[in-house]
Formats: sequence, structure tokens, C-alpha cells
Amino acid sequence: MEDHNSASNPTSMYDQSVDPALQKKRQAMIDRLSNRHQARVRSKESDSSPSFESTDTFLARFSDLQQSIVSEIDKIEQAPESFAKGDLDNVSALINDLEKLLAENTYHLPSYDVRASLKTISDLRESLDKVAVKLVPKKKFSFKTKAAKQNQKAIVEEQPEVVVSGDKSCIVFDTPGFKNREREVLVENLKGKDMGEFTLSDLGSCEVRLIGRSRAVFIHRVRNCKVYAGPALGSVLIDDVEGCVFVLASHQIRIHNARKCDFYLRVRSHPIIEDSSEVRFAPYCLQYDGIEEDLRESRLDEETGSWANVDDFKWLRAVQSPNWSVLPEHERISSLHVSISDS
Repeated sequence: MEDHNSASNPTSMYDQSVDPALQKKRQAMIDRLSNRHQARVRSKESDSSPSFESTDTFLARFSDLQQSIVSEIDKIEQAPESFAKGDLDNVSALINDLEKLLAENTYHLPSYDVRASLKTISDLRESLDKVAVKLVPKKKFSFKTKAAKQNQKAIVEEQPEVVVSGDKSCIVFDTPGFKNREREVLVENLKGKDMGEFTLSDLGSCEVRLIGRSRAVFIHRVRNCKVYAGPALGSVLIDDVEGCVFVLASHQIRIHNARKCDFYLRVRSHPIIEDSSEVRFAPYCLQYDGIEEDLRESRLDEETGSWANVDDFKWLRAVQSPNWSVLPEHERISSLHVSISDS
């Protein structure tokens, strides 16, 4: 039985015996990644601020890290016989660093550069996913398409699910959560728990209340639901939703295949939508006992206004995307108070 870390990361499930020469090549790659990571750490420690002084400075740093990632992906793809446990994990960590770099500088960059950088990150993740699918044994994956019946099991025990949507793939892990439920009020009290990722999958006409903090939230195949959630320390990833109201707080929120949904958000970076239509945005309005402390500890206590600066990956023109709009004030929920006891 796999341990938690290997079960939640398909790219770290493959290992093989190699001769000393191949082992030496693999170690050299790991050393390069380790040295690059240490250089980034020293650079961060020397900066007095996480933000850069100019767009040119940011773009240069972004480009350098991008080229390093492309180089490492190419090396893995060109020498699959020397593929080792942890190689893809290290490249994935570099992409995460690139994404964090962009998030820290979003407020200071022109919108075109933000959109272009987001597209670059998306392409890198797609390239890494393709390499992982080639190298990791296929039995570790369970493939499902958008056309899959809703009554199919969303997650197989001990196996991640690769959900293919359009030209994208999103890996959903076997995490705690609410799955395959209809017409229920679903409440989870996260306070006092060391909660990692939380999944909402295959829900219909439900009301979901997540009170407290989580590390990340995955939302997939949800119809006509209301989802009210406290802050997530990392990301909220949403795919294939329709007719829903979401009240969410997170450092990053990515939305794929959403239709006729309203999003009330507190987010540090620009929300990202893709293959979505008739989605509307408004500021976060959730209230529950202790939410101010939860937001403060998650570094989401400040309203930045980013909820209204949505980036549409499929709309790169200078004018605003027609796929999203700001929810008119007279239609907004001004304040929403939830608790565990009134469920």
C-alpha cells in the first residue's frame, strides 16, 4: 500500500533499477535542481521585498526560470531510461516557484504580461503532464472524460484520477471531501484539524459549508449547488460546474468549464477562467464565528479587489472577455452568515 505522499503524486510512483552510469546521470540532474533551488532561496533572502522594481526585471527572472524548467523537461523526455523517483516532483516544484513568482508581482505588471505569463505556466504544466503520462505506469491512472456518466465513481482507492477537459488535464487526488451526494446540506468543521486538501465531487443541488481553513480545495462536476468556504492556504481548483454560487477565499483560484455561476471571492492573485461562460464575480461575503482570525492567519484579511480582475486564458485580446462580468451590486449577497448548528 502506497504512503500518503506517493498516493497523492503520480509522478513520484515510478522507480527502476539502473546501472552505475545511469545512476550518476540521474544524480547529476538532481544536483542541478538542488543547486538551482538553493540559489533561489539565497536570492529570496537577499530581497528586501517580494516584489520587483520593474516589469523588465520580473520578465528576465521569469524567463530564466522558464528556460530552466523547459530544459529539465527536455532532459527527462530525451533520456527516459534514466528517469528516477522524484525527478518529475522537482520539476513540478520549479513550476510552483514560477507560479508563486507571478502571484507576488501581479499587482505591478501590465495585464498583457500577466495573461502571457499565466499561459506560459499553463503550457509548462501541460508539458510536464504529458511526460508523466508517458513515464509513469498507466495502471496508476484512471482516465475519465467530460462525457463520463455522473454515477461513475470519481476516485479509485489508492489511485489519482486524471480528469481530461478539453485540451487540459487536471489531476484529482483521493482526498477527504463530499462526493456523490444529492439535495443535502453538507457541513465540515475544519477548525482544529490539520486539514490538507478537500474535494467536492459529483454534487447536485447541495449546500456545502466548509468552516475553518484548508490547504487547498478541489471542486469537480458540481451542479446547482451553493458552496460556502473559509480560506484555503493555497489554491482552489474548479472544473465542470454549472448553475452554482461559490463563496471562496484563497491565494489562487482557477476555474475551468464553468457555466452560469456566481463567484464571491477573496483572492490575492487574479482569478483565472478557461472554457467558461456567463460567470459573474463579486467580493467575498462569508461570515462565521472566528473567520477574521482564519483570514488573518491565511494572509487573506486584506481586500485587494483582485476578484474583479479576472484573466480568461482563452481570451487574449485587449478588450475584456465576454465570458465573465462583475455581478451588479443590487443582485449581490451583501453578507452571508453560516454555522454548524443551523445545519
